[in-house]
Amino acid sequence: MSEVMDYAKAGVDIHKGDAFVERIKALVPTTHNDQVLQGIGGFAALYQVSDDRIIASSTDGVGTKLKLAQQMNKHHGVGIDLVAMCVNDLLCVGAKPLFFLDYMAFGKLDTRVSEELIAGMVDGCRQSGMALIGGETAEMPGMYQGDEYDVAGFSVGDVHPKDMFNESNIEEGDVLIGIASSGFHSNGYSLLRKLVKDGETELIHQLLVPTKIYVNLVNSIRKNAPQAILAMAHITGGGIHNIPRISEKFDYVLNGWPSLNNTAPVIKTIVDRTNLSNEELYKTFNMGVGLVLLVKKSFAGMIKDHLKTQDEKFWEIGYVKKGTGQINTPK
Repeated sequence: MSEVMDYAKAGVDIHKGDAFVERIKALVPTTHNDQVLQGIGGFAALYQVSDDRIIASSTDGVGTKLKLAQQMNKHHGVGIDLVAMCVNDLLCVGAKPLFFLDYMAFGKLDTRVSEELIAGMVDGCRQSGMALIGGETAEMPGMYQGDEYDVAGFSVGDVHPKDMFNESNIEEGDVLIGIASSGFHSNGYSLLRKLVKDGETELIHQLLVPTKIYVNLVNSIRKNAPQAILAMAHITGGGIHNIPRISEKFDYVLNGWPSLNNTAPVIKTIVDRTNLSNEELYKTFNMGVGLVLLVKKSFAGMIKDHLKTQDEKFWEIGYVKKGTGQINTPK
C-alpha cells in the first residue's frame, strides 16, 4: 500500500488521550479516601480494605477489533480478548484474579452472538481462574447500527501487601524479559483495519487470534521463585511506553527486542505494509511482546530456564538503570 498510514490518520489521537488523562488526574482524586492506594496511571486500581488485604480492579474493552469480529461473524475470540485485557493488567500489580463482570450493548440483541461472546468470556475466565460473576446486556436501537455491538469488562482481584510489587526493590542492572504475544492482541486495530483488504480472509483470521492470558505462567514463576519478579508491564496501547509505568526512577534500555521473523507471523506481514518509523511502530503495536517481566538480575537465569520448561517463547530484551523513566526505541 503506497499511502503512509499512521494511528492518527486512522482516527486515533494518542496524544489527545494522554492529555485527557492528565486533565482528569486533578478531578478524580477528589473522590478518594485514605484507602485508595493507586488510581489513574497504574495498570490496575488498588483499594485497601484491611491491614492484610488490598483489592485490585481493572476495566477495559476490545476496541475496533470488534469490527473485524463482526465482519467475519466470529465472536468467541473477542470474548477471550475482553477478559485478557483486564486480567493481564491485574497481574501487573501482583494481584490474584477473583472475578469478572461484563457489559454488552447491541443495536438489536442477537442471542447467538451474545451466547458466543459469553462462551469466549467463560473460556477466558477459566484460563484466568476467575468467576464470571455478573454482567449487564443492553439493547440500544439507534445507538448501534445493524449487527454492531460493543463490550466492556471489569475484573477484580486481591493481593496481600507483602505480595505487591515495590519499586524500592529494583536495582540497576535488573533484567527485562519479554514474553511473546499471540499477535497484535487488542490494540492498534483502527490502523490495522486500514491495512487489510476485505477479501483477505486468512489474514483477518490471524488478526482475530485472541489476546494471550498470562495468569498461569506468572503464577508458576511466582510459586517457584516468589521474590524473582520485581514488576511487570502489560504491553497494550502505547506499546513499549507501557514499560516505564513500572517506575519513573529508572531508565529502560531495550537492546534485545526480537526480530519480527521470530514473532507471530501476522506481525511481520502487517508491519511490512506500513511505512511507519520504528518510533511509531513501537508506540502503536506490541511488536511481538505481550508482557514484560522485570526480574532480579540474580534470578534471570532461573526464570529463563523455567520459561523454557513451560515451552514459553521469550527474550531478554534489556535492563534498567537509574534515570527518569526514559526508554529507547529498539532499532
